[in-house]
Amino acid sequence: MTALRLLLLPALLCALQVSLCNAACAEVDSDTEAVAGRGFKLGCISCKMRGEVEGSATVDWFFRAKGESDYVHIYNYEDETPTIVDERFEDRVDWNGSKKTTDLQDASIYILNVTFNDTGTYRCLFNRVLTYPYYEFQTKAIKYIQLSVVAKATRGTASIVSEVMMYVSIIGLQLWLLVEMIYCYRKIAAAGDEALRESAAEYLAIASESKDNCAGVQVAE
Repeated sequence: MTALRLLLLPALLCALQVSLCNAACAEVDSDTEAVAGRGFKLGCISCKMRGEVEGSATVDWFFRAKGESDYVHIYNYEDETPTIVDERFEDRVDWNGSKKTTDLQDASIYILNVTFNDTGTYRCLFNRVLTYPYYEFQTKAIKYIQLSVVAKATRGTASIVSEVMMYVSIIGLQLWLLVEMIYCYRKIAAAGDEALRESAAEYLAIASESKDNCAGVQVAE
């Protein structure tokens, strides 16, 4: 049980640290395979290096269709206001990023009713301004997503490997818990046997002492 506590303690401390951090952010790559006729989330996350620094950002999305050489501006998000620039995406794109803030770190968008014409490369551009006590610093971050559209969903190798690793981890954890339980049971059983032996020895010692006292009383009479 001591080993289990030692393993769980770091996890609990990490969870506490994350819960106390208001600017928790992790840059996760977007999925790259969409199914025709369904919705699809284009993920784009750019975390600030220092969460305590105040900042603001605007986001622009660009699209280069398969077989084309130039990017076309399709979407803008600024001051919590979305604007669809390209008519091909009119009424088909929703903001799926940071809400109720201008300090954007998640600039994901959601495409409705994906078509095969949506196949291509998407570019997500952050224009960020960091505000320090005596000056402002402007910086940019760019993410690229290569999107392919298929008629039917397929499972990628990464998904299969992740699922296998999950099951392996679960089985490994169960085996470890079983070994720990057996170890604890044997330790408790050994401690119980030792206590019984000590109790028996103490009982025999008391009985022997009582017998000696009785013999002494008889001699005195």
